[in-house]
Amino acid sequence: MKKLEGKIAVITGAGQGVGQGIAFALATDGAAIAVLGRTESKLKATCEEIVRRGGKAIPVSCDVNDKDSILQAVEASVRGLGGVDILVNNAYNGALGPLLSVSDEEFQQGFISAPYAAFRFMKACHPHMKARGGGVIVNLVTSAMVRWDASGYGPYAAAKQALRALTRAAASEWGVDGIRAINVAPHADSPALKGWIAARPEEAKAFFKTIPLGRIGECEADIGRGVAALVSQDLRYLTGATIPLDGGQAYFG
Repeated sequence: MKKLEGKIAVITGAGQGVGQGIAFALATDGAAIAVLGRTESKLKATCEEIVRRGGKAIPVSCDVNDKDSILQAVEASVRGLGGVDILVNNAYNGALGPLLSVSDEEFQQGFISAPYAAFRFMKACHPHMKARGGGVIVNLVTSAMVRWDASGYGPYAAAKQALRALTRAAASEWGVDGIRAINVAPHADSPALKGWIAARPEEAKAFFKTIPLGRIGECEADIGRGVAALVSQDLRYLTGATIPLDGGQAYFG
C-alpha cells in the first residue's frame, strides 16, 4: 500500500513549479489531489499528468487573494474528493526590492497572498481535517527570512516570516486535533526562480555558490519528494518546525 493511499491533498499554486512538483509527488504516493490555481489550462495539464501516471486529481480554480474564492475552493475540493487530509499553501505573489522602492500596496499584497491566504485556508480546512482524525498543513516559506544580507528581500521575508509564525501557532493549538503544521523553505528550479536569475544574474551566480550540494533542487524529485516524506506517517511526530529543502544553504539555527 502506498504511504499516502486514501489521503486527500489541497495544494495551492499547483499548476506549475514547486506546487506542481509537490502535487506529482503526493499523487505518486497515493494521495488524491485538488489542484488549485488561477490558470485553468495549467490546472488541467497538471491533473492530466497525474491521471496519466495512475493517480487521481481534480482542477479547482482559486484566487488566493480573495477570501470567498478560498472558501469556495475548499468546499469544491471536499465535494470533489471527499475531505481534506493535507493542505499545502504554496501560492504567493508579492514584491521584491529595496524598502524605499516598494509601495504600500505591493507590501500589503505579499501579506494577502501569504499569511492572510494561508490563515483562511487553514481555518477552512481545519474542520474537515478534524473530522477525518487529523491532518498535515505545509506552508511554503523562504530562506530569505534568515538571509545574512536582507537587502532587497524585506517585503518578501516579512510576509513569509509572518507565515512561519502562523504555522507555529497552528502546530501548538491544533496538535490536540491530530493536525500537524510544518514550514518548508525550498530552493527549486521554478518559474519564479528563473525570473529571479534573469533579473539578477550576478547575484544568482554568487548565491548558488553558497549551496553545499552545489545545485538547485528539482520541483518534484527534491521538493515534492521531501514534502511527501514530511506529510507521511513516517514523520508523524514532527510539527511546528521549519524544514529547509535547499541543499544545505540556509542556517535556521
